[in-house]
Amino acid sequence: MPYTADPRVLFAAERTLLAWQRTAIALMGFGFVVERFGLFLQIAAHQSESAAQRSFSIMTGVLLLLLGAAVALISARQFHRVAKNLDPAVVPPGYWTQAGVVLNVIIAVIASMLALHFLLAAKATG
Repeated sequence: MPYTADPRVLFAAERTLLAWQRTAIALMGFGFVVERFGLFLQIAAHQSESAAQRSFSIMTGVLLLLLGAAVALISARQFHRVAKNLDPAVVPPGYWTQAGVVLNVIIAVIASMLALHFLLAAKATG
């Protein structure tokens, strides 16, 4: 029996996709926190932050957001490749295997839009 005919393969692949999805969301959340942490320090210390400090926090946050988006897209592609090669008999009737892929793509788009917003806002403020 080929491994693609085993129903456990589908569910193992989905668990792996969800693990990567959590990793992507964690990276994006950390990127958001890093980007906004400079603003928090500025408010808490009642002093302005240097341009170098602000630039570093923005770029680090944006890079983490984009890394999270890349992880989401890569994991979605990997799962899609596995799911399309599975034996149709192992997929339960009416089960939509592409839900995780669609969700990962949406998460990646949102992270990219947030990264773009941070970059444009930083450029507008100088």
